[in-house]
Amino acid sequence: MILITGGRGAVATDLISLLRADGHAVRVGSGRPEQLPAEVPAVACDLRNPATFAPALDGITSVFLYAEPACSTEFVSAATEAGVEHIVLLSSSAVLDPAAATNPVAKSHLDAELGLAGAPVIVSMLRPGAFAGNARGWSFAIKADRPVSLPYPNAYADPIHELDIAECAHALLTKPDHRGGAYTLTGPQTLTFTAQIDLITKITGRTATIAHVTPDAWKQEMAEFIPAHYADGLLDYWRRCDGVPTPITDTVTTLTAHPARPFTTWLEDHASEFTG
Repeated sequence: MILITGGRGAVATDLISLLRADGHAVRVGSGRPEQLPAEVPAVACDLRNPATFAPALDGITSVFLYAEPACSTEFVSAATEAGVEHIVLLSSSAVLDPAAATNPVAKSHLDAELGLAGAPVIVSMLRPGAFAGNARGWSFAIKADRPVSLPYPNAYADPIHELDIAECAHALLTKPDHRGGAYTLTGPQTLTFTAQIDLITKITGRTATIAHVTPDAWKQEMAEFIPAHYADGLLDYWRRCDGVPTPITDTVTTLTAHPARPFTTWLEDHASEFTG
């Protein structure tokens, strides 16, 4: 039996479908299990509430773990007591950044990894870079025929399709070959934000333009949606990626035996989110 935490997220949703299609027994943990589809075997598992851990882990052999550091030590203890053999942590390549310990975006993932250090179970870590789905954040402006505000339009990213991340997790959970490693995942290309915006226009047919704004102006615009300290972390990261291509890995191919899907594939899969 495999426990999938963060059950309402894009990666978890794809992973659940992959595992169930293969006939694996799956239990889905969420802080709001009532919001999961009725056909999904759900259980309360709030990663900030250790009281929910033991019931969720009863009878579980492997776990797909969302990176929530608040109670990671307690989760490891409960997993060990339940007889869990393998944990796949969805971390982030941000932990490899020199400023990871002080950048709030990276630090939560770094703390989650440190919480599993020394765990008496096999731990595999997936460290994806930028999710292709981050482009959804631009869809509201594009659908309203407004320019997308960008403080660093020439910052590079390595957008990876969430399905590729799910397939990597599926491989680690169902095959012994690569268990116990730390894997940096990227898409097949490093693209500036400007290049991604241009591809949105090309693939979806909806004109997308850019307004080059100051970091302070962007932070004020996003204040309702992004806490100030997280906004500062993103701005600092984008500043250091400005004009600097992201190194690309072939880890998706190593784990899944197929190349990572390009950003254009993600756009084709989600075009309606920019045109509806």
